[in-house]
Amino acid sequence: MIRDRVGRYFDRCRDELQKTLTEEHTSRELAGSFALGTFITMLPTLGVGLIVFVILAFVFDWVSKIALFASVVIFNPVVKWGVYVASFTLGVVLLGPVDGVGISDISFNAAPEIVIRLLIGNLILAVVATVISYIVIYRLTVVYGTSEVGQIIDSTVDEVVDEVLDD
Repeated sequence: MIRDRVGRYFDRCRDELQKTLTEEHTSRELAGSFALGTFITMLPTLGVGLIVFVILAFVFDWVSKIALFASVVIFNPVVKWGVYVASFTLGVVLLGPVDGVGISDISFNAAPEIVIRLLIGNLILAVVATVISYIVIYRLTVVYGTSEVGQIIDSTVDEVVDEVLDD
């Protein structure tokens, strides 16, 4: 009984992965979904981004849920700290340092100045990451669908699933 349930689960996962990469969504839709997820994930949404993901996946048929949520795996909370540091640094480069504030004496009086630099830098980095992620995912999905590598991946996934189910 458990073995059958696990087998059905693996079959469903395999089918969804293959549909996602081959039939269900075009390369443009996959790349667009990942890029949209990248943009939302890069912004400081304080967790609201995941709610936006669910709404987007529910409202728009062209959005690939797997590609959208894959961006969260790439830009996870650990990585976002580096993004925030880079965002603030970029904001300081563009707008200049906050007057009278050093690393050791940050105060709430300087908060608006700091937040503006963080948001401007973050928005610029999010746009750049979105464009790059669209290009990379688009090219990967086109290569996957038209090359021998895609066929090898498909057959390997099938073999692994069959092997797990046989054990």
